[in-house]
Amino acid sequence: MKYSDGFWMNKSGYDVNYATQIYEVKATDNSITVYATNQWIGNRGMTLGGPVLEITFTSTLADSIKVTIEHYKGAVKKGPDFTLYEDANFKPVINEKDEYWELVSNKTSVRIGKAGGAWDIKYFYDGKLLTKEGWRTTSYIEEQPWLTDYRMEGTKAERFYAHASTDEPARIREMLNISVGENIYGFGEKFSTFVKNGQTVEVWNNDGGTCSEQTYKSIPFYVSSRNYGVFVNHPENVTFEVASETVSKVAFSVQGERMEYFVMGGKTIADVLGVYTTLTGKPALPPAYTFGLWLTTSFTTNYDEETVSFFIDEMARRDIPLEVFHFDCFWMKEFNWCDFTWDKRMFPDPKAMLARLKEKKIEICVWINPYIAQQSSLFDEGVKNGYFIKKTDGGVFQCDMWQPGMAIVDFTNPEACKWYKAKLRTLCEMGVDAFKTDFGERIPTADVVYSDGSDPYRMHNYYTYLYNKCVFEVLEEFYGKDKACLFARSATVGGQQFPVHWGGDCFSQYESMAETLRGGLSLCLSGFGYFSHDISGFEATGSPDLYKRWSAFGLMSSHSRLHGNSSYRVPWNFDEEACDVLRHFTKLKGRLMPYLFANAVKAHEKGVPMMRAMVMEYSDDPACLPLDRQYMFGDNLLIAPVFNEEGTAQFYLPRGKWTDIQTGEVLEGGNWYDKKYDYFSMGMYAKPNSIIAYGNFERNFAYDYVEGAKLVIYQLEDGKNTQCKIYDKDAKLELTVMAERNGDTITVTHTATDKHFTVESAEGLNVVISK
Repeated sequence: MKYSDGFWMNKSGYDVNYATQIYEVKATDNSITVYATNQWIGNRGMTLGGPVLEITFTSTLADSIKVTIEHYKGAVKKGPDFTLYEDANFKPVINEKDEYWELVSNKTSVRIGKAGGAWDIKYFYDGKLLTKEGWRTTSYIEEQPWLTDYRMEGTKAERFYAHASTDEPARIREMLNISVGENIYGFGEKFSTFVKNGQTVEVWNNDGGTCSEQTYKSIPFYVSSRNYGVFVNHPENVTFEVASETVSKVAFSVQGERMEYFVMGGKTIADVLGVYTTLTGKPALPPAYTFGLWLTTSFTTNYDEETVSFFIDEMARRDIPLEVFHFDCFWMKEFNWCDFTWDKRMFPDPKAMLARLKEKKIEICVWINPYIAQQSSLFDEGVKNGYFIKKTDGGVFQCDMWQPGMAIVDFTNPEACKWYKAKLRTLCEMGVDAFKTDFGERIPTADVVYSDGSDPYRMHNYYTYLYNKCVFEVLEEFYGKDKACLFARSATVGGQQFPVHWGGDCFSQYESMAETLRGGLSLCLSGFGYFSHDISGFEATGSPDLYKRWSAFGLMSSHSRLHGNSSYRVPWNFDEEACDVLRHFTKLKGRLMPYLFANAVKAHEKGVPMMRAMVMEYSDDPACLPLDRQYMFGDNLLIAPVFNEEGTAQFYLPRGKWTDIQTGEVLEGGNWYDKKYDYFSMGMYAKPNSIIAYGNFERNFAYDYVEGAKLVIYQLEDGKNTQCKIYDKDAKLELTVMAERNGDTITVTHTATDKHFTVESAEGLNVVISK
């Protein structure tokens, strides 16, 4: 939301009151509170009016500064609120210096000017300036009544889920500095330009596909190439102007009399994500099987048990390892979504069918959403017991968008959650292993009532958290911790705790393949540990060329799924070579599972995603700051997919010697490369000074990752050491291998094990395993 009219003026209809003078400062043992006036106070008479902003700085978690800006503290506080894991016992250090106050949280600190001085706030990490604010930044804004009336009149024609503002005239706006050369990233799954400088970002979930500024997963959190992050703790619409209103600032605003945000510092962006996910929740660890290949029925295709069985059997016949089969919407009868009942016309004995599929060593996923159609057998029960979102007149909210007469489950009602869970538990008992939690974005914001009294405006984004949490809990309760997996489309803050998430509806073209990666990298810079997408695109049917290139990219993503809209995505529908390519990359991913699963465990424990934008690992390398067509896949593997029919990939390698894990070719880093690849290859380079473990993969992705493994040491420099950890399929640390090079000899030590594995040097150096 832009309020200024150039540098000196504000837009008509807004009264902007800037924090101008630090009039008074009060410090306690864990906080500093500033009373900031909107003008310089020259005499007592100037204290007879306001507004005055009360701004409190504290810390409830190491390396984070919590900032609360309030105008009227007595305003009604409406729910819901994000679930945060703050440390009630954490206390920052408060220092009073000659020229400023200082609040220190581990290595992150804020310096606040002294009373009587100008508004002056600076944030540091380990003595390095992160960002700052000063003249004409922090402000309280009042919208004049005529403009409120005009604005609200214009929203009357909006769809029920599109009311992204209320009639509240007050706003709090903050503005943080952007240094020269600094880039801003994140805000959830954003498909627009990867570097967000110059963009307006609305934190408002929508079902808009991957081709626009709309997003299924809006997160009011961004990270900077200067290694800090900012999280605005508001579930409602937060508007960010990223160098788009004042070009040297990130401005963010919320409606109301209060704003709360956190500034987080770190040595790297990975450190910042660790702090953010400690605050908002670490990603759960998906089961090992979920990293294998998923195949679906597609959406509007015709299918029955014979179709499904043929697909599974044909994948096996062609030696393409398949781990999960997914039944999309039409496993239920049309017009009945959701009743959680198999369409008996297509699947007359679903329990027996699932048992037969299980005999083929296939895990089962089914599609669901939080909507109950009027024709569903569950509709009347939901109405009778008050399980749906209601209108202000007491009736049930209904619409025809997606399913005729559908209602929306009210997950703020504990009884509705129990009811919904019971339906899903029945499916688990039948043999279902995972749920695709589709939708959850088009949630009404006007003239509706929630069971617990939640504000519909704040619930619009937050709804998806309750929805996915409810479903995830069913799987955890039934299968156990670290055994639950969703395939979720919508998300908000904290949604990373309920993986996996996929990128939504993309088109079958190279441009959509690239925008999918952009969205995934942005999401992973927003606290999410895992990401997937529809291989070869969802809408339309791509060419065999696109299918093969996207298969390579898809299998070098944390989770890999073949899914489309109106046509099947089985490889033989494209050409025979597509089968060979899919087989090749599926088996390569299977062999990489010791390495990949260790990085999945790291995502779960540290909050560092498996798919990482180059800036996360190399923020000190200017060439890496804008890169969005390549990424680090875990700690040690760089992936550069092909995004064109010519079969070429342009990519950059940071400093050091990088090794192609398939051909052994070594390239010198600090350079750009333009290489041509056949369908069985793309840019896949091992990081220098690394170890990558390859497992003895046969078919299933949950196997013994140590027995028969081959550990390859890549370009270990003389005098340096490195290590590799291997976990078992239940995420227990099973083996740690350390390597140190002296001259032409690498000495390897490892923790005790009775299993057999080998270690070799990719460059042919002598490897000595110390007993």
